[in-house]
Amino acid sequence: MIMGIITKSPREITIMREAGRVVAAVLERLAKEARPGITTAELDAVSVDELAKHKAKASFKGYHGFPAHICVSVNEEVVHGIPGKRVLKEGDIVSLDAGAIFQGLQGDAAITVGIGKVSAKAQEVMDVARGALDAGIAAGRPGGHLGDISAAIQCYVESRGFSVVRQYSGHGIGYQMHEDPSIPNFGEPGEGPVLIKGMTLALEPMVNVGGWETVVMPNQWTVVTADGSLSAHFEHTIVITDDGAEILTRL
Repeated sequence: MIMGIITKSPREITIMREAGRVVAAVLERLAKEARPGITTAELDAVSVDELAKHKAKASFKGYHGFPAHICVSVNEEVVHGIPGKRVLKEGDIVSLDAGAIFQGLQGDAAITVGIGKVSAKAQEVMDVARGALDAGIAAGRPGGHLGDISAAIQCYVESRGFSVVRQYSGHGIGYQMHEDPSIPNFGEPGEGPVLIKGMTLALEPMVNVGGWETVVMPNQWTVVTADGSLSAHFEHTIVITDDGAEILTRL
């Protein structure tokens, strides 16, 4: 334990690896199902079916009152989009965020996908968000600092002319979906807690085409860009190992 952060045992990490595989399977299926004409509520139903196949529970359903099993955020929606009657159309970009509880431990990940043919700018913001996540993961080395991850994400994004959302962060994860520490997507290298073996973290850069400011919609959940620009979101759950960061949320 360090500064209130609880490291995980090899057994707990093994279970989190299984929870992560469930999340990866859910996202893989959602990406295949996301197409013009499908509603966001239908995507939520797909996630329920996939979670049941793996005997896992949704992390999000009921969390602080959240009414759905996944978050589906479209175009200028950054995070926490509530699935409903909205019909996806050609050219949309859709952020799909899923969490799973397996044997009491959790995994959390997100992807952004294009619906049919998307604009060059839409493709670029998705590519930059994915690259920012990769940069953050690469900075997750034992003996480094949490700020190294934050700085790597910020540098990657801003060097490409985009902005990182500042009001929402990555987080520790384990028996709870949100544990210490908070992991901003901006910061200075060398700052924050030292990264040690067994720390489990959810890194999640949220990248906007325009400014970094956001607004919460009247439903009190859905976060949108303040300037109406497109946003993309990618996330993985990782564990710090002797050799660096291992991604837990992949098949």
